[in-house]
Amino acid sequence: MKMRSFLMPILRCLAVFLLIMPFSKANADGVPNGCMQLIVGMAPTSNSMRGELRLFERARGGDWSAVAGPFPVLFGKNGLAWGTGLAGQNEPGLRKKERDGRAPAGVFEIGQVFGYEAHLPAGGDYPYRQVTEADIWSDDPHSPNYNRHIVIDPKNPPDNYTHEKMRSGDFAYHWLVEIRHNSDPPVPGAGSAIFFHIRRGVNRPTTGCTTMAQENLVKLITWLRAKRHPCYALLPANEYDEKWRSWNLPSPDAFRHAPQAGSPSLPR
Repeated sequence: MKMRSFLMPILRCLAVFLLIMPFSKANADGVPNGCMQLIVGMAPTSNSMRGELRLFERARGGDWSAVAGPFPVLFGKNGLAWGTGLAGQNEPGLRKKERDGRAPAGVFEIGQVFGYEAHLPAGGDYPYRQVTEADIWSDDPHSPNYNRHIVIDPKNPPDNYTHEKMRSGDFAYHWLVEIRHNSDPPVPGAGSAIFFHIRRGVNRPTTGCTTMAQENLVKLITWLRAKRHPCYALLPANEYDEKWRSWNLPSPDAFRHAPQAGSPSLPR
C-alpha cells in the first residue's frame, strides 16, 4: 500500500508528460513567441548564392508587419544547407559543415554586434563590442573554443590554432552581427563564424555569412532591439512556402506589401 501511494504521483506526472510531449515537440521548431523582430532571408533555391532580405515586426502575439526591404543579399557561394538553431536542425537533407561554402538555413537567434567603431551607428541600441587585434572567432573544430568569440594576446597567439581575426582591416568586417548558428553548444565541424556583414561586391558570395550593402547593414543594426529578441529566418523559397505556418513566419502575402529598400525610417 505504501509503495502504491508512493508510485501514484510519479505515474500521474509521467502520464501528463507523455500527453504534452508530442505537443511540445510539435511546437519546438520555429520562431519563438517572444521574438518580436524578425529578419527574413529568402533564396530562390537551396543552391542560390543570391537572395533578398526583409525586416518584420510584431507585437507579442500579433501578426507580422514588414518594415523594410527587400534588400539584395549574398549567401554562401554554394548556396544553403540546414543549420542548427531554433529550427532547421531536425530537417532531412544537406547539413551545414565547416568550410562547405553554404549559409545555414533555418531560424536563429541574433547575438551580439561587433565593430571597429567606438560606438554603434547613430540610433543604435543593442549589445555591442568594439573589437581590437585581440578579438578572434575560433573556426578550429579541434579547439575547445570552437565557434566562440575569444580574446587572445595578439603578440603571443596560441599554437596550432586557426582563427578568424575580427579586426583585420578588412572593410567587410567593419560591422558584424552574430547569427547564432551551432551555438548551444557548438558541435565541432558543424560550421562557425556566421555573421551579417558588408558585402565585398555585388557578385562576391561568402563562405557561409549573409552580406549586403553597408547602408542596409547599418539600417538593420540601428533597428535591432535586444528587448524584442530578434531572430533570423533563412530559407529557400519552396521551404518557406511549406513551413511558414508551422514555423510562425510572416505570410508570403506580407512580402507583396513590404516597403522598399529606400524606406526613410524604421519603427523603434
